[in-house]
Amino acid sequence: MRNNLFILILFSISFYSCSTTESVSQQPSPQPEPVNFDSLQHPPENWHLLDEDWTHFRGISAKRAYETILKDKEPQREVIVAVIDGGVDIHHEDLKDVIWTNEDEVAGNGKDDDNNGYTDDLHGWNFIGGAEGKNVDHDTFELARIYNKLHAQFAHTDSTQLPKSTMDEFHRYQDIRSAYRSEIEKLVRRYNNIESLQSSKKQAERILRSHYGDSTFTYDQIQELTPEGQEMAFAKNVMSYVLEHDIDSTLIADQKETIYNHAKYGYNPNYNPRDIVGDHYKDPTERHYGNPDVVGPDASHGTHVAGIIAADRTNDIGAKGVATHTLIMPIRAVPDGDERDKDVANAIRYAVDNGADIINMSFGKSYSPFKDAVDKAIKYADRHDVLMVHAAGNSSENSDSKANYPTDTYGDYFKGQSSAELWLSVGASSWKPDSNFVASFSNYGKQTVDLFSPGVDIYSTVPDDKYERNQGTSMASPVVSGTAALIMAYYPDLTTAQVRKIILENVTPFGKQQVVVPHKQDEEIQEQPFSSLSVSNGVVNVYQALKAAERMRTK
Repeated sequence: MRNNLFILILFSISFYSCSTTESVSQQPSPQPEPVNFDSLQHPPENWHLLDEDWTHFRGISAKRAYETILKDKEPQREVIVAVIDGGVDIHHEDLKDVIWTNEDEVAGNGKDDDNNGYTDDLHGWNFIGGAEGKNVDHDTFELARIYNKLHAQFAHTDSTQLPKSTMDEFHRYQDIRSAYRSEIEKLVRRYNNIESLQSSKKQAERILRSHYGDSTFTYDQIQELTPEGQEMAFAKNVMSYVLEHDIDSTLIADQKETIYNHAKYGYNPNYNPRDIVGDHYKDPTERHYGNPDVVGPDASHGTHVAGIIAADRTNDIGAKGVATHTLIMPIRAVPDGDERDKDVANAIRYAVDNGADIINMSFGKSYSPFKDAVDKAIKYADRHDVLMVHAAGNSSENSDSKANYPTDTYGDYFKGQSSAELWLSVGASSWKPDSNFVASFSNYGKQTVDLFSPGVDIYSTVPDDKYERNQGTSMASPVVSGTAALIMAYYPDLTTAQVRKIILENVTPFGKQQVVVPHKQDEEIQEQPFSSLSVSNGVVNVYQALKAAERMRTK
């Protein structure tokens, strides 16, 4: 599932009339200009690439690394990063020159020239498309698929008449049914919250237009208001919230559309688009199906992810990726809804077999009925020395106690005795250096989340030669993938295991800082040391990682 972030509707308002060998390391750091983070509404577009000592922004120090350690160095190899996602706009002005090409395949001749089982896979493969060219766009959530299967089995069953051999499965049905109903209730509440916000916004705008005489009032003007009555206090509170969170009619409409799609497709147990693919779905060992369309019907998410990793750094337009000399291998396996285990497993194997050095996985879900198939694929990647980077998830949950798939642990999520060695799970950090440093939506876990990385207000590529800011652990994961790719490009003698070790042991540590622990809307706000949220206690740092790579290379 491409993790969708909803508007956080937290109102504390009263509704009116409604309810490198480093000579460079000795160079003095430039004195940064002061930043008033309390009043700053938006960070610089490239904030995630900046260095805190140089700018006050808690980025990954990539810009500093390029200007110092890498200034007089040349990359030694080209690195391939597979992006398993919903599709990538391979024609984007900032990506077209960094897209992987299968040199052994002849484009459009209808033949499998390299005999890898995938016809015309010039730039990657699409596991959620059919041989006739059609593609899956929307799909259900895994919870709805499991519910549908169990409901058909137990909905009209008298539990007192069930044999003991099926009672465990019946109790599982009860748990799944409860979880399913809970998600439907949440969906209704989200819709009602957005409706209420939209109504309150309109009312507040009317009040403020009347007060100022026009609709061009600013945030600063509103803060200077001293309300004398309930009506103006209401308007000030609502519009302050709206402007602080960049809520406009387009965003509200987008949120409504997301909820509508979740209801129509995601949580609709009767919806099944798998006929489009035409595979033998129940056979998790089936490998060769799909089509070569790596763009798909909606490449927004995958294009943004790809740009964070490797958007062209030489063309002086748009955004700059973390890594240079890096190619993107698009593999389409993630619909609008939850990805299916079979497709994830095959996407991982395709990436490995076709030369990927790194696999970025900015997706995840809470259930994995064919986990064994995914486990085998992860073991395959691990044996073939491929680094896997996975987004920790956007559920504001502790992954140590709440499952998030895929995972590096083989077998049972909580009881597995072995795990992949070449795996990194990434949480999201913000540009704010205060107690809200950890992204409010990010999953965390002292055992299960390896490190954090910038994932809020990340500026990158989107389809049709456009750019925008997005947020999520989906954005944090490719920052780490780009970091790994950059190290591999300049230090090719290092093993993948060494690259992983370098990244983890050279983070910027913030272990002692007290931060607000990500939490659900109805949960108590708690602060804990940042060290309690991940294995490494820090945020990925390109500059420090490259210095460590240089030291390790010269040993």
